[in-house]
Amino acid sequence: MSSTAPRPTKVTVEHDRGLKRDIGKIGLLFTGVGSIIGSGWLFGAFEAASMVGPASIFSWILGAVMIIIVALNYAELGVMFPVAGGVIRFPHYSFGSFASYTSGWITWLAVAATVPIEVLAAVQYASSYLPWLMHTVEGTLVLTGPGIAVSIVLVAVFCIINMYGVKFFARFNNVLVWWKLLVIVLVIVVLGVLAFHPGHFHEARFGGFMPQGAAPIFAALPAAGIVFSYLGFRQGVEFAGETTNPQKNVPFALIGSVVITGIIYVLLQVAFIGAVPDSMLADGWSSLSFTDEAGPWAEIAIVLGAMWLAIILYADAVISPADTGLIYTALAPRLSYSQARVGNAPAGLQRLNKRGIPWIGLIVTFVVACFMFLPFPSWAQLVGFITTGTVLSFGSGPVTVAALRRQLPAQDRPYRLPGGDLLPILGFLCANLIVYWTGWAVNWKLFLAVLIGYIVLVLHYIFSDRSKIPPMQMRSGWWMILWMAGLALLSWIGHYGEGALDLMGFGWGELVILVFTVIVFFVAVTQRLAPQDVVDNVQRTHMADPEDGEIESIA
Repeated sequence: MSSTAPRPTKVTVEHDRGLKRDIGKIGLLFTGVGSIIGSGWLFGAFEAASMVGPASIFSWILGAVMIIIVALNYAELGVMFPVAGGVIRFPHYSFGSFASYTSGWITWLAVAATVPIEVLAAVQYASSYLPWLMHTVEGTLVLTGPGIAVSIVLVAVFCIINMYGVKFFARFNNVLVWWKLLVIVLVIVVLGVLAFHPGHFHEARFGGFMPQGAAPIFAALPAAGIVFSYLGFRQGVEFAGETTNPQKNVPFALIGSVVITGIIYVLLQVAFIGAVPDSMLADGWSSLSFTDEAGPWAEIAIVLGAMWLAIILYADAVISPADTGLIYTALAPRLSYSQARVGNAPAGLQRLNKRGIPWIGLIVTFVVACFMFLPFPSWAQLVGFITTGTVLSFGSGPVTVAALRRQLPAQDRPYRLPGGDLLPILGFLCANLIVYWTGWAVNWKLFLAVLIGYIVLVLHYIFSDRSKIPPMQMRSGWWMILWMAGLALLSWIGHYGEGALDLMGFGWGELVILVFTVIVFFVAVTQRLAPQDVVDNVQRTHMADPEDGEIESIA
């Protein structure tokens, strides 16, 4: 413990001044659904089927269950502290500045990378009928000069839409989400009517239901983009400070978005497995491949003679990732805003325009997104990096739930998880397993990025005014290093990914992760801040108003 001050009963949480509470219940739900349904659905079913076969249905179900467990923890936190950028600020309350910086750095990296990736996906799909956007270099599609220009314009459009305020953003997003849902339902129904082969699910000539065994069911969660496809549930937390009734809207959006999209993804996987032509499965599911740049769905539609559906899919292949890019363009500046609010980033990132938008953070997002338009190796590798980074940042949430219950037991909790520490431990375990299953080939890059982040933190402390920076509170936050280092080691000696030593086979590695999770969980909870320190951290991040002078009061 870092203090022996008397335990307060509760802390009053003031809403962030300047942020507009303009997002309603359905708007918040659709922000999550729209973020979840991006480029993932266009390739997820194909990637999962080629890795797992028909058993990929279990991968989507397992992914939804694991994400819901994590989301339940954030539902308790999100209604207790309805603030913008909660993924960063929650660990700051319980464990201090170092813990929140670690979580925030990883989160911001993953979100900042998502904007250009979704734009790149939209441009890549459009290149099938606008070939001047991209060209092939050593077997990899990369942007041409005009393609880079179009990509930059798309990011600029996203920023302009967001600059006009959260109400305009929510209305525009609602229209795009309805479009995406209608297209997906149309695909499921049309392919189910035109071509559905039940034999694909069980016949031996196609490899049976589980042709690759059980291990790929778990490996596919990160590698096939399954977890990546669900990560948009976080919007219910990140926009909690801008919704009209967070006590009801946040749990509804968090759980509802995963349930809705989970059902959609399972139905899409079933439709895909049933619709693939027999000729494409001559060499098994692992040899399944498609050549159409707009994705496997469009190619299947063409093979089945449904050219009209293929045309719709060509359009949706641009709209779906573009909408997700729009949402993440809104999210990134709110994360940098939260980092500045807790003192872990320059104070200028707190500045809001008269519509309550963190405009400097939005400009930074634009610059970083444009800088990241590079010829990355593959969509799958980028998806793995973003998945493990985002899930790693989520992992601190369940630990924070357990810590806050001990620090502020009398705090109002309109939504409280049952079962004591069980669901927080399961949420932490789910996050660690997903990172482990991602594999060493991706994880070493992430942990290197974490190390770079610590270097950035040191430079921030050296060159900033110390009087305006909160104490690191390392005594309560050091467990983050134990967690990161332990996951890196277990990933290296584990079973998954190129370069892993495979000293722990399938099953044993998962058991070790379980033991590691429990140890780190209780070490972290034991090292939590004292109650008075929590009160100080909460109040400190809400006392100073954003630095833009006169700011309109919250409606």
